[in-house]
Amino acid sequence: MGQVLKSVAMALLLAFWAGLALAQAEYRVQSGDTLTIEVLEDSSLNRAVQVLPDGRFNFPFAGSLRAAGLTAGQIENAITTGIQSNFANPPTVFVGVRPRIEPIAPATGSAFDGPSIDIYFVGEVNRPGLVEVKQGTTLLQAVAVSGGVSRFAATKRIQLRRTDAAGVQRVTILNYKALANGAVANDIELKDGDVILVPERRLFE
Repeated sequence: MGQVLKSVAMALLLAFWAGLALAQAEYRVQSGDTLTIEVLEDSSLNRAVQVLPDGRFNFPFAGSLRAAGLTAGQIENAITTGIQSNFANPPTVFVGVRPRIEPIAPATGSAFDGPSIDIYFVGEVNRPGLVEVKQGTTLLQAVAVSGGVSRFAATKRIQLRRTDAAGVQRVTILNYKALANGAVANDIELKDGDVILVPERRLFE
């Protein structure tokens, strides 16, 4: 009888994981989702990237690729096509998807009470994605909240992308290393909806 129960439990577990795999395979990526990308032949390319509000993401060698509306499998194919010229044989690419999770509002009476804004981190930061910060937070403070930049970050050309009321996006290039070393006078106060893009460092940068 015990063996029968074990067999049933195993069958249910396999069915559960099969269902998860099917759901992952059919899920259509949306802006704000995080893609976990692994390249079997080159682990230095492994990273988590944020899907930008325009539905695209950046990846080394492949440039800007569309993700919104696609499945993980379709994104794997797009990355493979984009980087395969750098390999002797077509690389093996795996893509996992973490859907965007809405931030939890701070509890009433906490130290974080007061107006808050939403900031999006993309690229070479340790915790990309949506971050809720207090109004008045500067770029230097927000990067600290996101866990700091990764070792691949091009810290001298961080982009602050801000869209005005007319829908026009303006890009400001900032030197994070200079800010971190004391040039706080050039630190910028962030506004709701700002996107902070930390590009990947070039070969000799």
